[in-house]
Amino acid sequence: MDRADLLKMSELAERSGVSAGTIKHYLREGLLGQGDDVVRTSRNMAYYPPDYVDRIRTIKRLQEERYMPLRAIKDALERAAADRDDERVSAAEARRRYAIPQNVLDRLKDIGVLTPTARGYDGDDLMIIEAISRFRAGGYDEALGFTVYDTLRYQEALTPLVEQEVRVLLERVAGEVTVDRAVEIIAAGAEPLRELIGAMHSKLLLAELRRQRG
Repeated sequence: MDRADLLKMSELAERSGVSAGTIKHYLREGLLGQGDDVVRTSRNMAYYPPDYVDRIRTIKRLQEERYMPLRAIKDALERAAADRDDERVSAAEARRRYAIPQNVLDRLKDIGVLTPTARGYDGDDLMIIEAISRFRAGGYDEALGFTVYDTLRYQEALTPLVEQEVRVLLERVAGEVTVDRAVEIIAAGAEPLRELIGAMHSKLLLAELRRQRG
């Protein structure tokens, strides 16, 4: 990820709505991972990935709305991460399956669309890679001006929607179901949500094309 995308602690606190002191406590407790994605430029200066914002907000809500201790929150987050890691596919295997050049995968990682670990890509990453492979096979390629940077348009549009969805979900399940059950509900809704968004996008896209041509 480019340094320009990373956040100072003050920016992380402002975006998440959680104090720097609380965030540092989360870091010490390991709630934000092992810190491998933190870029330290000096003893007193570090830069943090923007996806920490949603994670911090989730932790704070679970504390305040579910009264969960940090230990229980950490365990739930680690279990979810472990489940994702069990399904990862290496970069070499992803290239073989989808005939995507390594430089394309690298650029998608640099702009934050793909988030591979040392163990490779998770299921969502693979779906993105497959979709881009199909786009390229259908003619959406660099020759016509289509690049991986077009994906940023969708990422920027989806980010506020996802933030709203998480807020609504936590409001509706607070005090009603366990964290594990909330994760199960999200997982069960993933596929129909993709179909819903895809169908609505297709419907709106075709309507807009007809409007502009007619």
